[in-house]
Amino acid sequence: MDFFEILNIDFFGNKIINYLYFLVSLILGLLITNPLRLFITKLLFNFFAKDESGNDNIKFDLLLKKPIRYFLFLVVVYFSSKFINLPDYLSSEDSVDISIYISKAFNLFILITIFWTINRAIDFFGYKLKNRALETESKVDDQLIPFAIDIAKVLTIVLGIVMILGNVFDVNITALVTGLGIGGVAFALASKESLENLLGSFTIFFDKPFTVGDIVTLGGVTGIVEKVGFRSTRIRTFDKSIVTVPNKNIISSELDNLGARPVRRVKFNIGLTYDTSIEKIKAIVNDIQILVDRHEMTNQDGKVKFLNFGPSSLDIMVLYYVDSPDWEVLIDTQEKINFSIIEIVNKHKCEFAFPSRSIYIEKN
Repeated sequence: MDFFEILNIDFFGNKIINYLYFLVSLILGLLITNPLRLFITKLLFNFFAKDESGNDNIKFDLLLKKPIRYFLFLVVVYFSSKFINLPDYLSSEDSVDISIYISKAFNLFILITIFWTINRAIDFFGYKLKNRALETESKVDDQLIPFAIDIAKVLTIVLGIVMILGNVFDVNITALVTGLGIGGVAFALASKESLENLLGSFTIFFDKPFTVGDIVTLGGVTGIVEKVGFRSTRIRTFDKSIVTVPNKNIISSELDNLGARPVRRVKFNIGLTYDTSIEKIKAIVNDIQILVDRHEMTNQDGKVKFLNFGPSSLDIMVLYYVDSPDWEVLIDTQEKINFSIIEIVNKHKCEFAFPSRSIYIEKN
C-alpha cells in the first residue's frame, strides 16, 4: 500500500487526507490570528478614534484584544471544519445529526463574542466621553455619561439574549414577547423595588438635586457623589469608604446638597480664662474681626462677639463664611484662621481656658 492509498483510507466517515487538510488549515489560521487581530484592532481604532493619544490606543487594544481573538479563533475553526464531515450518532431508535448541535454551539459562541466585542466597544466610548467630560466645567455630563453607558450595555445584553434564544434555541420571539406581556403585571409586582430605584434614577437626572462631584448629606451620611446608577447612588465619605444608597431612598428623603452652597459657614467659640481684662477681650475681638474681614477667602458677613460667661471660660463667638463650597478650600481656610487666632491671643498675653473646677474646703 503506497502513501496515496493511505491518504484515501476512510476513518470515521472521512479520508485521512481530509483530516490533514483540517489540521493544516487550523494551524495556518491560528498563526495568522494574532497579526489579523492587530490589523483589525488598528483599523477599528483609526475609524472610531482618529488622531488620539497613545494611551487611547493601548486602552482600545486591551478592551478588544480578547473578544476579537476568540472571534477569529471561531472563524478559523469554522472554515477548517469544512474539510471534514461529522458522522451521525446512531442510537437504538434513530440517528442524530451531531453537526446540528455543533452548528448551534458554534452560533452560540459566535453571538457571545460579537456582543462581547460590542460591549467592550461601548466601554471604550464611555472611557473617551468621560475624559472629555472632565475637560468641561459642567458636572451634568459627568453624571449622565456613566448612566447612558449602563443603558447601552443593558440594551446590548438584552438584544444578545433575544438573538441567542431565537437563533440557537429556536425560541419563538413573538410568542415570548406575548407571554411577557401577559405576565407583565406579575413581573412588575415581583420587581417593584427595582422599578422604584430605576424611576428614582430618572428623577435624579431630571430634577437634578445634585450632580456627580457634589458634597451631600443624606441620612446621616456626608460625602462626595461618585456615580448615579440604575439602582443606587454611590457616595464617597471623607474617611474614603463607599456608601451605596438606593435611588428610591434619595428621592423620598431630605437631602442637603452642600455643594450647591455659594459659601460654607464656620462657627465656633474660643474660651479665655476669667482673669482676662475687659480691654484685652475687646482687643482680641477686634483683631479677630479684622482677620476674618480681611482674609482673601472670607466675605464681609463674619461676626466676632463676646457672648457667654461659660462655666470655666469667657466665650467669644467666631462666625465667618468661606467663599467656596469646596471642602478642601474650607479646611485650608479654617486652619489658617485658627493659627492666626492663636497668634492674636498670644500677642495680647492671654490664655485659652480649659474645662476646670474649683473646689473649696471649709474648716469647721
